[in-house]
Amino acid sequence: MYRVMTEQEMVSAFDEAISKEQFYVCYQPQVNYNTGMLVGAEALLRWKHPEFGVQFPGDFIPILEKNNYIYETDLFVFEKVCIFIRNAIDAGMNIVPISVNMSRYDIVDHDYVGDIEKIRKKYAVPVKYLRVEITETSAISGKTLMMSVIDKLHVHGYLVEMDDFGSGYSSLNILKDLDLDIIKLDMSFLGDNTGGRGGVIVSAMVQMAKWLNTPVIAEGVENAEQADYMQSLGCSYVQGFFYSKPLPDEEFTEFIKKAETEPISPAIKIAKNMGVGAFWDPKSLETLIFNDFVGAAAIFSYEDGVVRIIRVNKKYLDEVGMNLTESDVVSSDPWINHDKESRKEYESTMLKAIESGEEETCEHWRTVRSQCCGEDLICVRSHVKMVGRSGKQFLMYARIRNITAEKKLYAEVTESENRFRHASEQANVYAWEYDIRKKEMRPCFRCMRDLGLPALVKNYPEPAIEMGIFPPDYADMYREWHKKLEEGVPSLEAVIPLTVGRVPFVVRYTTEFDDNGKPYKAYGSATLVVN
Repeated sequence: MYRVMTEQEMVSAFDEAISKEQFYVCYQPQVNYNTGMLVGAEALLRWKHPEFGVQFPGDFIPILEKNNYIYETDLFVFEKVCIFIRNAIDAGMNIVPISVNMSRYDIVDHDYVGDIEKIRKKYAVPVKYLRVEITETSAISGKTLMMSVIDKLHVHGYLVEMDDFGSGYSSLNILKDLDLDIIKLDMSFLGDNTGGRGGVIVSAMVQMAKWLNTPVIAEGVENAEQADYMQSLGCSYVQGFFYSKPLPDEEFTEFIKKAETEPISPAIKIAKNMGVGAFWDPKSLETLIFNDFVGAAAIFSYEDGVVRIIRVNKKYLDEVGMNLTESDVVSSDPWINHDKESRKEYESTMLKAIESGEEETCEHWRTVRSQCCGEDLICVRSHVKMVGRSGKQFLMYARIRNITAEKKLYAEVTESENRFRHASEQANVYAWEYDIRKKEMRPCFRCMRDLGLPALVKNYPEPAIEMGIFPPDYADMYREWHKKLEEGVPSLEAVIPLTVGRVPFVVRYTTEFDDNGKPYKAYGSATLVVN
């Protein structure tokens, strides 16, 4: 039968629970939402009593703390984690760092760091595979002692995570005083949706952490809406049931075997070696790391026709051009840069995104002005999505791409009627984006219009080959190109006759790499060979 054990029953059963391993460890994966790769896991203690069944941590942990059993329990968990990592290393697995919880009771009258170091060395586990997790409330209750323990952990090479950030009363002081490597945010702040006051709080926390160059893990992520929202704020590391429940040894082993892995620690180390002020330097590594979380993107609010830019990243500024700074964009009125028709088009797209809850796309012209470069008229393709709502105010997320060159090229072609006919029938410039890991291709509007491609082509390039866009005698060559993209070739170029008419085009690919130097996107184009 199952029932919650009394305090006396738990205390009496503790020794047997340890010796007969009624206590056991489960592992909940931590994943980079941008890449889908495994970056870590958290070790979680579980107790299955032979008579009373599973006891929940919220019931037995406070009892263990109250009766001075938590230190022995935490060392038990640490040792089980070390055994797991040792076995994984011996089996040749791509192991990721695992976080273990440290209670405030562990550092009072105990040599916690010394004792875990003895266990780690016993199993010869590299310290890079272990992270120590503290809670904000435990840090607040003994900040001076906690600062000392964190320093000792860093001396030995451990990374330190803060769990439940924001749950205490002194979050700003904690960020200021403690040398933390990673912050974990509890998604319970958001409640049932990503809008309202909860979304504002989470957004502010992510921003605070980023100004201090501290990576953030969103904990308790239960659905894609929450994951997408955190990604829009620049938080790509997630943990929760959206990816996986906590898994026992055997299941987590199988999870690791099937997952691709990547490190989170190099980015943290780079950030720790830089000053906070360097974030303002557009050439700094901090800025590069920050901007790699998302593509060219902006976050803005919309209410009763008024738009206010909240944040843009470097890739956004690069797409817009004119040497604008983030301050230039944030402080300006966006509508000043749009004429009547352009504003109508963009505002209509926003309202459609709000109504549908889906991402909506439009192309619109706008004027970009800067003090140093004057002004320029550009065409932008925007993908707009609502990510939050508070009353009549909507929080919007937009991905953009500057398509001015493409538009101007098309305009030049249309100047001549014959050239226009030639271009519209067979000779346009085509462009597409290829996700190397997912093997998914997103074509430009022209590709969809002229070639009949859908907005998303899966298992690319096979559908394009089957449709005859790439002739059979060039099919194997084109397949080989995509293998080379996976291997990390920076660029590819060749003249290929396309479609049944075998019209010659210069086909090019340029590869984009992630923080770890691995290829994850490629940008393709096909330009008519004009004799």
